[in-house]
Amino acid sequence: MLANAGLAVVSALGIAFTAYMLIRSWGGAYWLYSTAVAVVMCGLALVRGRRRAWPPVAGLAVAAGAVGTSLAADLPREPSPVTALALAVLVGSSVRSLPVPSAVAVAAGGAAVTALGWSAGPTAPITLAALLVAGGLVAGVLLRAADLVRRPRW
Repeated sequence: MLANAGLAVVSALGIAFTAYMLIRSWGGAYWLYSTAVAVVMCGLALVRGRRRAWPPVAGLAVAAGAVGTSLAADLPREPSPVTALALAVLVGSSVRSLPVPSAVAVAAGGAAVTALGWSAGPTAPITLAALLVAGGLVAGVLLRAADLVRRPRW
């Protein structure tokens, strides 16, 4: 519960800051698109739960759609830092709690979305996204291993 509250606060502050920076640097209405994607992704990260596969699958679809749209429309690259954070949370929690085949599929999807972002060349936000998703993957694996060690064996 406390982790979700912290994630909500970080997400709200990150979304507001990203929108402000996009308004100042890019101009136009692009900030609305990026903000909408980040809000949906953060919402999905907040409703994730143990053994629930639909939030990460929906998150992968939203993130892949956002990356594809930004590449096709020559917009600033997605995923934005807040979107990447939400994707990392979804990947990490999936790796920790879903059955192995589903967890592997979500992890591969997170890597594919990140690779799609890299396809037009590296930038600072894409590098940050890759680091966040990789961090989520590592955290998920470590937490899954810790859960297996702590599980009582009767």
